[in-house]
Amino acid sequence: MKVILFGATGMVGQGVLRECLLDPEVERVLAVGRKATGQQHAKLRELVHKDFTDFSSVEEELTGYDACFFCLGVSSAGMKEEDYHRVTYDFTLAAAKTLVKRNPGMTFIYVSGTGTDSTEQGRSMWARVKGKTENALMKLPFKASFMFRPGIIQPMDGIKSQTKAYRVGYAVMAPLTPVLKALFPKLLTNTRQVGRAMLQAARHGAPKRLLENPDINSLAGGTS
Repeated sequence: MKVILFGATGMVGQGVLRECLLDPEVERVLAVGRKATGQQHAKLRELVHKDFTDFSSVEEELTGYDACFFCLGVSSAGMKEEDYHRVTYDFTLAAAKTLVKRNPGMTFIYVSGTGTDSTEQGRSMWARVKGKTENALMKLPFKASFMFRPGIIQPMDGIKSQTKAYRVGYAVMAPLTPVLKALFPKLLTNTRQVGRAMLQAARHGAPKRLLENPDINSLAGGTS
């Protein structure tokens, strides 16, 4: 399987990249970003691209892939809706429209979040924009597309969030993770499970298109 990964420097993307590189069925990974990951691996190739609203100049390099794992995203904290929409919706759809044109047999998996608003009418700005993005992606003629809606994601294997507030939050939460898992198992997943679930969905599909934490963990095999 040949995979394109967007957002490989983020917390989720780092976990997904790790699982892709470990998986013997993945023969090639193209990491697309505005900066390089700095990683070296025989399977990994990097494409640094600055304009995420236009991929026409690199279409050829985005051709011949079986799956795309779109993990690019930003926190909405302190952002105006126009700016958040540009990163969340405009960037994602620009990439997806290019990919579906060049790879009609591709499976596209998008990382959204618990609480995403599919009606696009709610009061929460980020949830409306994420819902709009999901809805637009599911209308594109990919072979298959799945929207991952994780809740609390535990970083594994030394992976850290790029967002300072999240890093602090995860550090505070770390000692409580076993208790949270026991009391609220449906609220938690981790970077390993997200990556493994994406690979499973790309290979074999999933029972539904909108996947919440329990669905992600089930798809990953329930292992950490």
